[in-house]
Amino acid sequence: MFWAKNRLYAAVTMALIVMLSSAGCSLPDLPEGEAAPVEELDERLIESNNGFGFTLFKKLHQEDKGRNLLISPSSILTALAMASTGAEGETRTAMEKTMFLTGMSREEINKAFADLLTILQNPDPEVELVVANSLWTRKGLELNETFIKQNHDFYDAEITDLDFSNSDAAGVINDWVREKTNQKIDGIVEPPINPETILFLINALYFKGAWAEEFDPDQTREIPFKLPDGTTKEHPVMFKNGELEYLENDLFQAVRLPYGKNERIAMTLFLPAGDLTLEQILSELDKKSWDRWNEAFDSMEGELGLPRFSFACELSLNKVLSDLGMEIAFDENAADFSGMRPIPPRLFISKVKHKTYIDVTEEGTEAAAVTSVEVEVTAMPEQFSMIIDRPFFFTISDEMTGTILFMGTVFEP
Repeated sequence: MFWAKNRLYAAVTMALIVMLSSAGCSLPDLPEGEAAPVEELDERLIESNNGFGFTLFKKLHQEDKGRNLLISPSSILTALAMASTGAEGETRTAMEKTMFLTGMSREEINKAFADLLTILQNPDPEVELVVANSLWTRKGLELNETFIKQNHDFYDAEITDLDFSNSDAAGVINDWVREKTNQKIDGIVEPPINPETILFLINALYFKGAWAEEFDPDQTREIPFKLPDGTTKEHPVMFKNGELEYLENDLFQAVRLPYGKNERIAMTLFLPAGDLTLEQILSELDKKSWDRWNEAFDSMEGELGLPRFSFACELSLNKVLSDLGMEIAFDENAADFSGMRPIPPRLFISKVKHKTYIDVTEEGTEAAAVTSVEVEVTAMPEQFSMIIDRPFFFTISDEMTGTILFMGTVFEP
């Protein structure tokens, strides 16, 4: 069984990962008409998701150090994969290489994403996890039937033919985004829609989970939090004592906090050791280190102080994706999306936008992410104390698949 042998975890600065372990974990009843979870998942997709996430996150962090950052590798990868079903030639090769999907056929990629969707649904009675995909096409413009069918069949994408010239068109798409993210992300498309835009491919991800053991609000108190510039600010910190999954080495302290009844999903927090900085953790972060660290956690009695925090991010990913090797997909003179519709006219990706949100309290965590791809036509000790009072890195993970849903860093809660 996949989840009996795969114990991958993945995250960076702030990551939301999903994995499910077989021990003591039962699946809830499925809503009528929903596909049952597959028993085997192509592990190459998880490796691609996490490798892509680490690479993208570190690149974004380098471009804007010292600021809170949150991404959803899973959301971004899914939206790009949907677009790549219409890519051909050098464009397809470049996109698959950037997404760490080289070596998988298009059929294998599509099937792996479809299988992953079945596993991510209904992870726990006390955890809500929504993954939704959609295609919004310009009314009157025909796209290849195979492209539409692949997105519908493998990504469960809702297909809508919309009059983009209507002044309410962007609002219709943004209403869908708000619905799927429980109003946490207020849209992704800016009105009016460009007359040359023919397609939006959108992934939305929403997570809400109660801690397996909530923090006692009476224990929350304000303590100084050290900011990157050397100053401090008084900030509410939640405290917990007891047996926790813990790891300590020369680089960091780390603790894992599960959600829900079956504890399938967990947040993992990383605090730099002593006078070290997040830069030093991130410089060591790769798949090999990540796997090694996650195998080393052990149950231990201790004290945890975790700041309450809430923030949102909005990112344009055009430049970073181009720098990572996907430049041709944005080139109106060279991109090949003939799988969407024949050339001419030539189609190209004009914008990749990403929005995220997170809120961590005594009760649990609420997080959301939306990625939009816009297509245009040319034209460890015996007892520990871990008080998170300075910039830190964290993840949320689902032990079934190892898929990274979110990544982030907190420099100022």
